[in-house]
Amino acid sequence: MESNRIKILLHTYIVIEPHKENIKESEGGLLLAEKHRDDIRGRKATVKNVGTSVQVVKQGDDIMYDRFSGFNLEIDDVIYIVIKESDVIVVLE
Repeated sequence: MESNRIKILLHTYIVIEPHKENIKESEGGLLLAEKHRDDIRGRKATVKNVGTSVQVVKQGDDIMYDRFSGFNLEIDDVIYIVIKESDVIVVLE
């Protein structure tokens, strides 16, 4: 996402781009994406932009976030997710 597309986010909102999901095969032979597995709640993403009050993460950080949080936002045919700072589980190094 180009920085000129979203200038200012308010408060504790973060725009993230989810990483491609790994596909796993179940015991029965079904292919399951991480988002369809009950045993995985966190998903990986890269932070694209942060709100004015965000203190924990910065643009470019890789994070794990709660997969049930946020909402989708489409900009230039790319789907981003907008979450709150409190939905970040960990910052990856």
